[in-house]
Amino acid sequence: MSSGGDERFLTRNGLAARQLAALLLTYEPDTRLPRLRDFATELKVGNGTVQAGLQLLEEAGAVETRARGHLGTYLVRADRAILWRLAGLGTLLAAMPLPYSHRYEGLATGLRAAFEGAGAPFAITFMRGASTRLGALLEGKVDLVVLSRFAADRLCAEHPVELVTDLGPATYVGAHGLLLRRGVTQETPGLRVATDSSSEDLRMLATRAFAGRPDVEWVETSYMQLRDLFARGEVDATVWNLDEVRDHLGPDVEVLPLGDEITRDLALRNSSAAVIGRSDGTRALDAVRESLDFSVVTDLQAEVMRGDRVPLY
Repeated sequence: MSSGGDERFLTRNGLAARQLAALLLTYEPDTRLPRLRDFATELKVGNGTVQAGLQLLEEAGAVETRARGHLGTYLVRADRAILWRLAGLGTLLAAMPLPYSHRYEGLATGLRAAFEGAGAPFAITFMRGASTRLGALLEGKVDLVVLSRFAADRLCAEHPVELVTDLGPATYVGAHGLLLRRGVTQETPGLRVATDSSSEDLRMLATRAFAGRPDVEWVETSYMQLRDLFARGEVDATVWNLDEVRDHLGPDVEVLPLGDEITRDLALRNSSAAVIGRSDGTRALDAVRESLDFSVVTDLQAEVMRGDRVPLY
């Protein structure tokens, strides 16, 4: 039955059914549903309209309910895909960094699986720079943003956004290192340090790594140009994540560990992937939030990184 085009869902009862569909997405099977009058109060309609709306949902194959006497009415089964379509919630869109590493490919694969497993149509758009992704979120162009936990904490303090989940260490990047052009040392006077203002995380790491060095010359650039800049001898150092270093920098660059304990702590928060959404929420995110299993994300990410799963996003 193609319930999406059923004219019954354009009637008063049908409109209530669509609103009920969004509410029912927040309930798991075998849970007791609110009373009819509670649904009616929330939807600002009569009890009969709610009852008719529930019947439409059952006829469409979206739900199956069962009355259990004084225990109330229980949700026996729910087809989340049908409920989602009837509720008119559309596709959840997440913005994340360019998938230049297996770690990011695994992250994208896992996020798609987690949201689709919760019955939510899900898509990803790729944007370079946390500030760019934040702008898209605040403008309502995307529903979710993937970034580091370090960046998420700062943005949640400064903007009307909130943390949806923290996926844990090494889900965003594996580790960070200090990159030095061969022939120079950390003590070289007038060290030219590359920084990219679109990456607040790495700019902060570099600032911490070279704290107390007034002689440092900061070179504003794009990290996409690092390989050429080092090869031409135009920069001497930077801090970057090692996932990208291994594939994108040549033999003229030496990689050293980050030494300062504060920097290590900052790097740890930078390594954790976080997902943020708008504080006022979206109907789609609210409908799916309780059903999300984010352990799926880390499990699939690990499989992609081991080569046991082909990325799919």
